[in-house]
Amino acid sequence: MLIKTVAQPGLTGRARELLLAITSAALAAILVVLPAPAAEAQGQGLVRVDTGWLRGEVGEDHVRFTKIPYASPPIGERRWRRPAPPAAWSGVRDATVPADPCPQPANDGTELIIGLEDCLTLDVVRPRTDRRGRLPVVVWLHGGELTSGAAAEYDGARLAVHGDVVVVTINYRLGALGFLANPVLDAEGTVSGNYGLLDQAEALRWVRRNIDRFGGDPGKITLAGQSSGARSVCTQLASPGSRGLFHRAITQSGACSTEVMTKITADAKGDRAIEEVGCADAGSHRDVTACLRRVPLADLLRTLRGVGHPLGDRRDAAWGPVAGTPYLPWQPATALHYGLTADVPLLVGSTRHEARGVVLNALPDLTEDRYALLLRTLLGADSDAVLAEYPANEFDSPALALATVLTDRNYACPALTTAQSARRHGPVYAYEFREEAGPIDGTLYGAYHSWDLPFLFDVSIRNSQFPPLTAQQQRLSRTMIDYWSSFAHTGKPNRPGLPAWPAFNTGGTVLGLSADRIRPTSYAAEHRCQFWAAL
Repeated sequence: MLIKTVAQPGLTGRARELLLAITSAALAAILVVLPAPAAEAQGQGLVRVDTGWLRGEVGEDHVRFTKIPYASPPIGERRWRRPAPPAAWSGVRDATVPADPCPQPANDGTELIIGLEDCLTLDVVRPRTDRRGRLPVVVWLHGGELTSGAAAEYDGARLAVHGDVVVVTINYRLGALGFLANPVLDAEGTVSGNYGLLDQAEALRWVRRNIDRFGGDPGKITLAGQSSGARSVCTQLASPGSRGLFHRAITQSGACSTEVMTKITADAKGDRAIEEVGCADAGSHRDVTACLRRVPLADLLRTLRGVGHPLGDRRDAAWGPVAGTPYLPWQPATALHYGLTADVPLLVGSTRHEARGVVLNALPDLTEDRYALLLRTLLGADSDAVLAEYPANEFDSPALALATVLTDRNYACPALTTAQSARRHGPVYAYEFREEAGPIDGTLYGAYHSWDLPFLFDVSIRNSQFPPLTAQQQRLSRTMIDYWSSFAHTGKPNRPGLPAWPAFNTGGTVLGLSADRIRPTSYAAEHRCQFWAAL
């Protein structure tokens, strides 16, 4: 519908102003009820959410909206508090500017801090289409050990256009700002420790309220993530407070069987942190929290980096989810085992050589003696059995032996356990990404951790560079997008024209994904999961 303001002979100035006001009001009313896809088809890129108007960027085949607030800035007195609803704005908000990441170390060998505390925003990208009907929604949680990463690192346009879905990527609080737990914060009335995960849930509530304005279906939301983003999906599955916020789940290279910190452990870690930033002797609980909120951001993050051993168990060293709280009453593994998680279909998997990247980068010249010492340090009493099962001379190098141990122990077998527990309560589809990357600076990393990401997104992770996809790999990328988006549409990855993907059963076989073949693979046997289960 087109409304024109036409000059009317004989009207007074006041009458013309009244006519213009009525016309403008009518236009605004029409835009409010006009479905978002139709508005975008006219090249406007305009959407009204519950806090105001947005103007996005209209591309050839998609429309993108960036830096949309889903909660109030967690700054000042709002640092270490539950997310609050965002404030409304007047006029049309520019939703084409890049979003700031949440504060995090630059991880470039310097002491620099990047990002802003005012970071609780999300990006939305959808196909540019005139077709009727609502599209399924994929909400993506980035990885980064819950201390780094950003929504803007994942361009979901390719997934949105080829998969016919709306893709939402979100920022959430990281590190100490997202996961500090302590009784001094509990005394304010909210059990502390899971602020970053509460942010994720708040973003899901925003999606439920607003995604229909972008042509999305609030009744078909898939929550997906990779690495620590996948483990975040696990906590949302286990959280009673997140029931009904999503309808399917995808975990990539992050298992629900991995334990998280208990409240007792997290509080003790919080005690040490509060002492490190100089607030332990501030006085009352209120004085201590006031002191914490006065600590400059850069000082806070430089002091409380919370980095664990890059090859070992980071549960107690790094910042992360806290079990034994109202948000997360149980360990995710316990909730999954007993059917206490959200009753949704699950797509779960890992890459074939998860740990090769970090091991071959950190320890390329590892010796047999050093390999044995590292296993004793990491595994204690179990190290002799592991050395017997994974002798260094069985592999091309001790570094590859260590990478295989860590892949099987930390990624593959926990993913298998996750699938085995989940299948008792709902449909599960399990995979292994087996496509190997070409040489990077002369090193063969295989199907390493995160290498699956550019097959779904156009990725620009800081300090990471993925090799370009070959023509064969581009075809695998399209197949994976078809599987993932079919799962978002129906709760099943299968669709006509794709190799069949059977539901997971107890046999330990999963669907292997590689450019030259897609077929079932003996996952449990290859990764020696029976051995690890017996330890």
